[in-house]
Amino acid sequence: MINSRLKTILRELMSVKTPLTGAYLANLNKVTPRTTREDIKMLDDLLRMHGARISSLMGRGYQLEVLDDQKFRSFLRNLSAVEQDSAPMPPKTPEERIKYIIRRLLLCDDYLKQDDLAEEMYISKSTIQNDFKSVKKILNDYGLKIIARPNYGLKVTGSELKLRFCLAEYLFDRDDQKEMLLEPPISFLQKKELDLIFHIIMKQLKQHHITMPDIAVNNLMIHMAITIKRIKDGYSIELYQKEIQEIRKQKEYQVAKDIAKEVEKAFGIQIPPAEVAYITIHLLGTKIISRAGGEAEQMIDGEILRIVKAALAKIDEDLKLNIEGDKELILGLALHLKPAVNRYKFGMNIRNPLLNDIKKNYPLAFEAAIIAGLVIGKETGTVIDENEAGYIALHIGAAIERKKMKSQPKRCLVVCASGHGTAKLIQYKLKSYFGNNLDVAGTSEYYNLQQMPLDDIDFIISSLPIPDSFGIPVLEVNAVLNESDLKKIEHFILKNSQSRKNYFRKDLTFLGKRFRSKEEVLEFLHRTLMEKGLVKQNFLEFVYEREKVAPTSFGNLVAVPHPITPQSEETFLAVCTLEKPVNWSEKPVQLVILFSVKKNSEEDLEEMYNLLVKIIHDPSIVQRLVQADNYGEFIACIEEI
Repeated sequence: MINSRLKTILRELMSVKTPLTGAYLANLNKVTPRTTREDIKMLDDLLRMHGARISSLMGRGYQLEVLDDQKFRSFLRNLSAVEQDSAPMPPKTPEERIKYIIRRLLLCDDYLKQDDLAEEMYISKSTIQNDFKSVKKILNDYGLKIIARPNYGLKVTGSELKLRFCLAEYLFDRDDQKEMLLEPPISFLQKKELDLIFHIIMKQLKQHHITMPDIAVNNLMIHMAITIKRIKDGYSIELYQKEIQEIRKQKEYQVAKDIAKEVEKAFGIQIPPAEVAYITIHLLGTKIISRAGGEAEQMIDGEILRIVKAALAKIDEDLKLNIEGDKELILGLALHLKPAVNRYKFGMNIRNPLLNDIKKNYPLAFEAAIIAGLVIGKETGTVIDENEAGYIALHIGAAIERKKMKSQPKRCLVVCASGHGTAKLIQYKLKSYFGNNLDVAGTSEYYNLQQMPLDDIDFIISSLPIPDSFGIPVLEVNAVLNESDLKKIEHFILKNSQSRKNYFRKDLTFLGKRFRSKEEVLEFLHRTLMEKGLVKQNFLEFVYEREKVAPTSFGNLVAVPHPITPQSEETFLAVCTLEKPVNWSEKPVQLVILFSVKKNSEEDLEEMYNLLVKIIHDPSIVQRLVQADNYGEFIACIEEI
């Protein structure tokens, strides 16, 4: 069995090519360096049996070495299966314990004693009392309460509907959705019974000419499994007759009715009308696209289209993405919006298994989704949380990529001192290497540059130094282009010509600070920014407002806080590294990059976001930035990214 700390260490070591320090890994797992050394020894012993090892490099840290690729890959493939076959280990982290307590409470028909739970997890009374504070808060979010009965213990109470939503969330480990799609981890039903539920659902979807995303089918299967268990245990959903009548009007009700009829036959149970309505709620809570319904636009009412267009207009106003005219995006968001509102209306929880990946890989799209969520929430009276925003971000991210594909390639002019033949050779080499990604406008001698029309030229490629660049970037290369020259040009095409160090200011870079909390960090940065006249008194309120919608910590020691809407007169980044990590929405953070975008800015911020993505993604970069003793070291690392 590989515990969560070992998993974290293995994941981090696999994600980088350079060594990671013990301090970095200890901070991620919120344990001491000594515990980390023990964990690494344990992991190394395990890996040595499966084609790999962990090397300890003096003064540099730890590095993963794969000795037998096939053997190691086989180990990774079978990791989850090995875990399932192993005896369960007691939860170790606070997060694991909280999940464990919730599961035990939800699945127990009788009362549970706190002392018994503490004994099961090998923890003290004070620890479990502290855990229960978080448990109560989570259950309260679902409308559930814990009641205590003297000499008996504790029990969860609340509506059956809410209890099931909570069950769906906490009974299963839903972090790896890809695994779940293949084999949902539902312990109280045999695989053949799960297969039966799946076939019933798929049969009815086919008969009614509708499609659902794989994740939605999987979620419906989970909820059907819960329904079957709860009915067998003597529990049933209660809905007001008025609610049932309203749900019956929906076309999805007939699909739910047909699913219920087949489940009754297969499992020998009676499914009452309220339960059929419950299945309908889940169908209403996902995006269903009819294959027999003609044009998709016809399924979208005018009010939803209006809200979507208002959201996109606000995005373009704040972020200048120029995507509000993207018809595919409008359609995608409109189809998503109706079920999203239904989910909120019926109190359904939504879990986005891709959320962390979306936040890390598409921060610009995610920010746009947060803005869209605020508009949608205001217009519909709903709350668009970070899970929902993550799904919206996928649509926006696709639109951003489409826009990139349609954008014109960069235009360059070739200047060569060695004559027309060499210049042509460079031109043909560039065409061969870059294809349609680079438009070579032509060639020129240096002395003729004054006469050349340069208005539409993005940069010059030259085999000799050009003292006067005419306000256009110049890339100096060899007369015979080598691999290094081509990589230099490629790097320029992919990145903005602005130097990355220009995003960072020495007077806004604070290294190795001793702060004890997220609040202390933010208050220090806010105070500094106000002193420099960069922000106003209410700036911090907007930063906290953004944190409330979705925490800006990523789980890899990095947080990127910022106001929910542009608040400053210029765009800037303020950096703070910490001696020791602070708790940032349940995640350790040691590198804080606060950014603010200029109000009504016309700047292209994509490169800045791309830079932040690269920092967030690479633990070795984070490690180097955190360890930097001065601004020179910090900026040298930034320039190498």
